[in-house]
Amino acid sequence: MTTVDSLRGRSVLVLNWRDVRHPQAGGAELYAHQIAKRWVAEGVKVTWLTSRPPGASKREVIDGIQVLRRGGTFGVYAAAASSLVRFGSLFDAVLDCQNGIPFFAPLFLPPSSAVVQVVHHVHQEQFGVHFSKPMAVVGRFLEGPVSKRVYGDRATVAVSPSTRRDMRTKLGMRGPVFVVPNGNEPSVHRAGPRDPHPTVVLVSRLVLHKRVDRLLRALPDVTAAIPNLRVEIIGDGTERRRLELLAGELGLRGSVRFRGRLDDDARDELMQRAWLTTSTSQGEGWGCTVLEAARFGVPCLAVAAAGIDDSVRHERTGWVVPAPDALGPAMIDALRGLADDEVALRFSGDCRAWASAFTWDRSAALLAGVLSAEIGRREGNRAVNRRSARSDMATAVRFRIPRDVERPRGRPTDQITVDGEFGSALLHGCDELDAEAVLARWNVEPVSIELAGEEHLLAGVAAGPRPVGADPA
Repeated sequence: MTTVDSLRGRSVLVLNWRDVRHPQAGGAELYAHQIAKRWVAEGVKVTWLTSRPPGASKREVIDGIQVLRRGGTFGVYAAAASSLVRFGSLFDAVLDCQNGIPFFAPLFLPPSSAVVQVVHHVHQEQFGVHFSKPMAVVGRFLEGPVSKRVYGDRATVAVSPSTRRDMRTKLGMRGPVFVVPNGNEPSVHRAGPRDPHPTVVLVSRLVLHKRVDRLLRALPDVTAAIPNLRVEIIGDGTERRRLELLAGELGLRGSVRFRGRLDDDARDELMQRAWLTTSTSQGEGWGCTVLEAARFGVPCLAVAAAGIDDSVRHERTGWVVPAPDALGPAMIDALRGLADDEVALRFSGDCRAWASAFTWDRSAALLAGVLSAEIGRREGNRAVNRRSARSDMATAVRFRIPRDVERPRGRPTDQITVDGEFGSALLHGCDELDAEAVLARWNVEPVSIELAGEEHLLAGVAAGPRPVGADPA
């Protein structure tokens, strides 16, 4: 039984300030929609409460999801509070999606209601970029101390280990924080050869915190060192005109093209011909565009930032530099290295392998497991297996299943994979001693036990034999 099965027949309310058809929909909306539509396909009843942009209908069904639109960008919060008070008890669980400021659903529901907050990234620094000083102070207070008080010990979800770390250190969140990464489309081989000239393709919203100006300022030195360099910038936003003027001032009109918004096919065609993609963002929950490029075998050169550090495996699927002033020299080195076909093929293979670890089916199952466990906890059910470690701790185990033993079944939040006689699992709330006890209860033979690292949390644990004590792959 998959963890999505545990939600079958349940009613789930999704609170998100935009839906996937909102003109400004982005990665957070894609994340919730891809997961919700998979839940619907498995028999879960999903209602999505969101804001109503001009011209949008009040009610719509999208991929089986009942979408209700109420209020504007900020008015949706009051509309959600009113709806929760009136109808919240009709739902088995609420998915409270935080986009800087959560909906504070627990305030408007009975204490027994299951609420799981989803956090893509922490906005403490970004409030000052987008709002006046007084508004930024209010935003930080609501995201930090107020959220900590309202959500208490409830389960929350982060899309990356760096977001989870920021939730602990910057917001002081006390409850269990589970990592449920974004999914990705299947990896593909290039439809044709890459561009004969060195080509960098960036897909991004052109807004302040993406810091695309840092890329432009690094390019004069790169164009001087790399003949025939082409930089394609795909996307639109409030900063586009300023960036176009900056490109002209820096003498980059012959090298840089602003493509604006493109349809998926046109975007993918450009990306498949790229040598390299890049990221200069101030911070992300998860590098969606980084993994979208990786599925085509395109590595990324990134400036270190929360979320991006999780998405790029340094010197395997790209490179991470500590600051924007290191971007130019690193890009020169990367493009010169990628001119070697063997080097390019190695990076391409590693990129596709990394991107393949992330699927929307897996994300849907993981998030369903967290929601199901929270429903059970609020209904008073106790897990059979006692685990004493802090909830954020997880252990990666591999094991062999004797012939007369059934396939192991763990908690809803455990990730269990079985391949023939061998299996693997990511056990939440476990240290090594707890994990040994769990494997003993399952009557399986341990192969390896180790505390889970960031790569385990993101990509899972591959099933298969490995000696106890071996170094992590």
